[in-house]
Amino acid sequence: MPHAPMTPAEYWDKYKPYKGEGAQPAPQADRFDWTQYPGHGPGSEVLGRPLHALELGPAEGKEAAHLALQGVEVTGVDFSPVQVERARAWWRGTPGLSFAQGEACSYLSSAPAEYDAIYSVWGAVWFTDPEDLFPCVFKRLSPGGVFAFSQAEPVAGSYGPQQMWGKWLEGRERELTVLRWQYAPEMWADILKRHGFTDIDAHVLKAPEAGNLGTLMVRAQVPA
Repeated sequence: MPHAPMTPAEYWDKYKPYKGEGAQPAPQADRFDWTQYPGHGPGSEVLGRPLHALELGPAEGKEAAHLALQGVEVTGVDFSPVQVERARAWWRGTPGLSFAQGEACSYLSSAPAEYDAIYSVWGAVWFTDPEDLFPCVFKRLSPGGVFAFSQAEPVAGSYGPQQMWGKWLEGRERELTVLRWQYAPEMWADILKRHGFTDIDAHVLKAPEAGNLGTLMVRAQVPA
């Protein structure tokens, strides 16, 4: 009997499956990694010195926990209830840290909070149409607030929404297509500028070893 089609939330429920024995251990929160290479590139200083921050698509919540341990009040919003419950279990009792389940645009549109920084580390910004997401982010940032995100280096010529299938879905990967948005750095800068952001820096950070995939790094602010 064929499997029922997966929903988008179920797709992300299966992200980073644990195949070890016993309870899955929490990751270390001793650093803030924007790239896929631990310890490579900048850290939380990209966000400035926020008092209140929002992470879009935190999954395991490592970066959110790192900020909270530095005294920042952080909320992580993830589409997957499985990822949210896992992050809550791992970081329960961490002062100033909370996780909520929801879609990024819907959460930003409904939550009355204002943030000094909104960020995404290979998270929801990669998988949400910027024409929908960026206006929502802009409205929730305090004057001078920072919007920053990272994702895989774009493939030249493959811009806009691109289809993706998760390798972790064990044979079910073609039952749901997930889109991720890719643009060259200058194109990201143009989109951000059009939506009112200023002080924009968009570039590709090269991998620590030649020939490996680099990381797109984008930072912008709302006017002070």
